[in-house]
Amino acid sequence: MTKRKTPDPVRGATPAPASAQPALPPRKPMARATRITLFEREVKERLSRAALDLLLSRAERLSEGQRSVRGGRNAYFGSTMLTIDLASFADVLRDACDASTAHRLATLLETDAAVPRRIRDIAEREAARVAVARLRDVRTQVTVRAQGSKVFIDVDVEAGFHP
Repeated sequence: MTKRKTPDPVRGATPAPASAQPALPPRKPMARATRITLFEREVKERLSRAALDLLLSRAERLSEGQRSVRGGRNAYFGSTMLTIDLASFADVLRDACDASTAHRLATLLETDAAVPRRIRDIAEREAARVAVARLRDVRTQVTVRAQGSKVFIDVDVEAGFHP
């Protein structure tokens, strides 16, 4: 007597022989948490100081401005633009020097507490060079943006000066 395979009522197909189906590993019971951690860990991303030194030292600088007398006061009005072209740093940076990295860099330049002072120092030196004068009461406004693989740092400078 030959045994006939009967169709699977659920799928309408004939089931495969038991020897053709892969064996599943035995299930392990779930582990129960009996202790918890006291500390949570957080990963923070910040600018590397060495890389920041390199980026700012090799940034292209463009400065303009003029001295004027307003209301009997000697004043200087100008701006400095720093351009960081990440593509030119591909030989020294491990990170990809692309648009995504440029946007991350721009964000970190805006939020890093040490960066504004460094940018202000560069802008003050550039303003003093352009004004050919010793500046006082320097006020700056910094704007950072990324476009493609470049980061642009624009600094508007207002100051008084000693003739």
